[in-house]
Amino acid sequence: MGDVGSVVPPVPGWQRARRIARMAAIGTGATAAAAAATGGVLLGQARQARRTIPMAEAPPPRCDGVYGAKFPGRPVTMVVLGDSSAAGYGVHRRRETPGALLATGLTRRLHRPVRLHRFAVVGSLSAGLKPQVESALECEPDVAVILIGGNDVTNRTPPGLAVRYLVDAVRALRAAGCEVVVGTCPDLGAIQPIQPPLRWLARRWSRQLAAAQTVAVVEAGGWTVSLGDLLGPRFAAEPTRMFAWDRFHPSAEGYAMAVAALLPTVISALGAGAERRPAPAAVGGVRSLPKAAQEAARHAGTEVSGTQVRGRDRGPAGRWAQLRRRAFFGVGAEPQSGPPTDSPTLEGTS
Repeated sequence: MGDVGSVVPPVPGWQRARRIARMAAIGTGATAAAAAATGGVLLGQARQARRTIPMAEAPPPRCDGVYGAKFPGRPVTMVVLGDSSAAGYGVHRRRETPGALLATGLTRRLHRPVRLHRFAVVGSLSAGLKPQVESALECEPDVAVILIGGNDVTNRTPPGLAVRYLVDAVRALRAAGCEVVVGTCPDLGAIQPIQPPLRWLARRWSRQLAAAQTVAVVEAGGWTVSLGDLLGPRFAAEPTRMFAWDRFHPSAEGYAMAVAALLPTVISALGAGAERRPAPAAVGGVRSLPKAAQEAARHAGTEVSGTQVRGRDRGPAGRWAQLRRRAFFGVGAEPQSGPPTDSPTLEGTS
């Protein structure tokens, strides 16, 4: 898995849709007759998705390298792990990949070089994180960004099992002194070729996994950012602009929006170091971790991290968590002059 050039083709869209439908039919506890009737509708939608969403083509561009080499100081080492959303499937230029956008954003904010290693694999499930983590640890990373979960939903991975694999990855990275930021499961209901009622079921299962990921990652010492339906409204309004050619993965602008939401949290995580700073409640509010996770799953772009109340990590309802709803702008994806490892300028606020 250390060879990022090798990828596993993602499951075709119709199979994804059918698996979501099957999970939802089982999970709702409907009667056999109702399930059969509903299944007919969903299978029809799955066939339509198969005709609409093409098979995977070439792997995403490689984006490994040193960004911001003109800045002084020791490079910050960042690793990107996960699935096609982390690898940047759907774009053709390496400067448009999430890793390149994040690395460029960090160099501009921190005024330090960033050494980027991408180990994400197209088609990966949470079960595939272990070999990615093992390869990443060889780089002695300062921060890891993980985007994972969509394939677990479509492949019927039990949420508890998917979360367990993710927690193992976070704990291994944290034990090595690496900060970890997880972009939780995206809202598959935002995918335009998937129509209601299949879209509603996809949204439900995506949010459930995202909430479970948030609780587990924060308990393990990481940070989360809910991606949810962050791209949904823009996808609906400008589908040809926000989708890649397959109408399933984001375009360069779609990835730029996701990175604009992730970047402030990556910067905060790097600034935290060994001591996690207690954050003021006024920024976004303090909740018990389960409540924070549910709220974040409903509001894309919400950061969740552990915090303290009156010097205590836990309250009657469990771990305390800080919510922040960051202000962020879109990302300009224009080329800049400089060495090939440079990427587009990323504009956002923290």
